[in-house]
Amino acid sequence: MSDMMPQSEPPQHHGRDLAREIDPQEIEALDRAGVPDGPQKPPRPGRMSLSIPAVPPTAPPMARRGRGATVNPPNRFDRQEAAPFDDGWDTMAADFSDLPPLPTTLIRDASRSVISYNQSPDIGFDRAINPYRGCEHGCVYCYARPSHAYLGYSPGLDFETKLLYKPEVADLLERELRKPGYVARPIALGSNTDPYQPIERTLKLTRAVLEVLARFNHPVTIVTKSAGVLRDIDILAPMAQRNLVRVCLSVTTLDANLARRMEPRAATPPRRLQAIAELTRAGIPTGVLAAPMIPALNDAEMERILEAASRAGARWGGYVLLRLPHELKQIFEDWLHEHFPDRARHVLEMVRETRAGGLNDAKYGQRFTGTGVYADLLSRRFARAARQWGLDNHATLDSTAFSAPATPSGLSEAQMSLF
Repeated sequence: MSDMMPQSEPPQHHGRDLAREIDPQEIEALDRAGVPDGPQKPPRPGRMSLSIPAVPPTAPPMARRGRGATVNPPNRFDRQEAAPFDDGWDTMAADFSDLPPLPTTLIRDASRSVISYNQSPDIGFDRAINPYRGCEHGCVYCYARPSHAYLGYSPGLDFETKLLYKPEVADLLERELRKPGYVARPIALGSNTDPYQPIERTLKLTRAVLEVLARFNHPVTIVTKSAGVLRDIDILAPMAQRNLVRVCLSVTTLDANLARRMEPRAATPPRRLQAIAELTRAGIPTGVLAAPMIPALNDAEMERILEAASRAGARWGGYVLLRLPHELKQIFEDWLHEHFPDRARHVLEMVRETRAGGLNDAKYGQRFTGTGVYADLLSRRFARAARQWGLDNHATLDSTAFSAPATPSGLSEAQMSLF
């Protein structure tokens, strides 16, 4: 892509080790444990620790063409923050009036492992692979945005413009699958960032992962907002015949205008429904995820989304209520006031109604569905629509066929064991 500027090595941000795989559930684990958002180190002797609001009420919006977030909030781990300040001559308003498009920067990720594990009792998998960190789709509501802070970046515009990629993801995966004692269970692709975001067209890292999983007869589940998954039908269809794969298309809205604002670089809603149809025709079990459901914004579309997906061939469905952890609160609230000023207050009030008075609740069993009258009604609506449209079929993938193929030429089993 013409606006990408590859870099060879990752920058060292605040001394953090980018080689460590980030478990997306860590953020919410901190919430549940009551750990403060940022490190609580005391200031150095003789130095003053500054704390300046990231975006003052008078700051002009930073909306960029083709991007989802309208702000770039500071990293919650930084002890000092900078904020735009008008000098009294209205120069800041002039500077922000016509911001140029932001380029996408690719940064090499030196991870030494690629499978992240979790013990969350309310999700259907215990391991995942994310070939990319950050996501160019720019979905403003994305719960994965706060994970970018672990890498030294802002969860706002940085999340969708500064993307880390793992060039050795396939080789590292094969080494991990060959480790003695490895027990196969479905691996999730797309649990944190989309495996088929635009840069996948060029880098093909997700395809490389699928090629490894296919050779090992390893089960995999895929969640994506992209029709780019159709490119890999040649791998997925044979895996489906061996009951090794399920694909789920995330459809947030059927309104093209709303989708363009919420998820500016994702596939259009009709294209996602078309992808469901094509995957189904290829014999690949496919479902739909109506997520997130946002009160007073897209929640009225739930039944129509499930109906459209069922007619396209989807076999099962799911939904998630909007979640706003950490910096995502500010990002989503600013976006609401920018695009829907007439209903922003009402939307946020309804979100608080489902999150015990706050904008997020990370408790197990509640974080995906919320609590309260509205959340209960949404759950009942989904259950009824899923039954009506036959979207309550949940098959189990086969993990028993897993086996390590012969080692690559020139490497003995003993040599592979060293990895």
